[in-house]
Amino acid sequence: MTIHEQIETFLGSEIFAVVGASSQRHKYGNKVFRCYLQNGRRAIPVNPTEKEIEGEIVISSVADLPKEVQSISLITPPPITEKIVQQAAAAGIRNIWMQPGAESPAAIEFCHQQGLNLIADGSCLLVVLGYSEGH
Repeated sequence: MTIHEQIETFLGSEIFAVVGASSQRHKYGNKVFRCYLQNGRRAIPVNPTEKEIEGEIVISSVADLPKEVQSISLITPPPITEKIVQQAAAAGIRNIWMQPGAESPAAIEFCHQQGLNLIADGSCLLVVLGYSEGH
């Protein structure tokens, strides 16, 4: 698949999860979450230490996500990314987008071994969907 086809497949999910979502509006974990909402998409924030982000209840773990979530955005440090991709594969999640800075060679290799649709080429969801800071 081309990167365009991979992104189309990723965006075909009914519900998305943002792993590393943050309540702090200046952080990318918050901007990516708001980007989904700005584009009329259903998104679930995932963070083990937050309770609510942008008025949405936070899920503490990828393992607790509803089965409808087939695409997750990762805004996590590479060592955390490595753990999350394993949890995602175990949960049946098929599409993973590592936002710039979340990538790790080990996590990328794992995703390829599992046959997951992986976007980790530096593409940014904020650019692809179009993000407006004013919202």
